[in-house]
Amino acid sequence: MKNRCPWPGKNELMIDYHDKEWGVPLHDDRKLFEFLVLDAFQAGLSWQIVLNKREGFRKAFDNFNYKKIAKYSEKDFDRLVNDAGIIRNRLKIRATINNAQKFLEIQKEFGSFDKYIWQFVNNRPIDNKCKTLKDIPVKTKESDAMSEDLRKRGFKFVGSTICYAFMQAAGMVNDHVIDCFRCSEV
Repeated sequence: MKNRCPWPGKNELMIDYHDKEWGVPLHDDRKLFEFLVLDAFQAGLSWQIVLNKREGFRKAFDNFNYKKIAKYSEKDFDRLVNDAGIIRNRLKIRATINNAQKFLEIQKEFGSFDKYIWQFVNNRPIDNKCKTLKDIPVKTKESDAMSEDLRKRGFKFVGSTICYAFMQAAGMVNDHVIDCFRCSEV
C-alpha cells in the first residue's frame, strides 16, 4: 500500500489523477489550456465533480483545441449549454471561449503560453514540502500575480485561488505532502 496525499480518498479516478498527473510539470500548451478550463469550471465545486465530467469536457470542447474554441459561435455556445456531459454554467462556458481567444494572444506575444505562464514561478516548480493538507496554501503571491496579469489581459474565472489550483495541476508547485510517494517523484 502506497502512502499518498489524503485528498483522493478511495475514489479510483481521483487516485489515478493524483498518482499520474497532479503536480507533474506541464509544458504542453494544449494540456495547460485544459487545466486552465477545468480549474475555472471547478470554482464553487469539488474537483471530483469536474474530474467525473472530464471526458465529457474533452468531447464537448474539441479535446481542448483552443484554436477551434476561440472561433466558437452562438450555435456552439447553445450546444454547450445543453450538453449534460459537462457543467452547464453559462458564465464559465462564455469564459472558456473568451479565454481561448486570449490564450492565442498570449501565444502570439510570447511564442507559447508555456513561456508566459511559467515566468510566475521563475521557470522552476516551487516545492512547498507540506507536512499535512493544512499546510497547503489556497493562494500565494505567485498566484496573485498570475491572476492579476491574466485579468489585465482579459481572462475570466482566473482568481488567485483558481490560479493556484491550476499551478498545482500543472506542476508549477509541488504540494504533495512529504510522506506521499509522489512528493519526491515530481
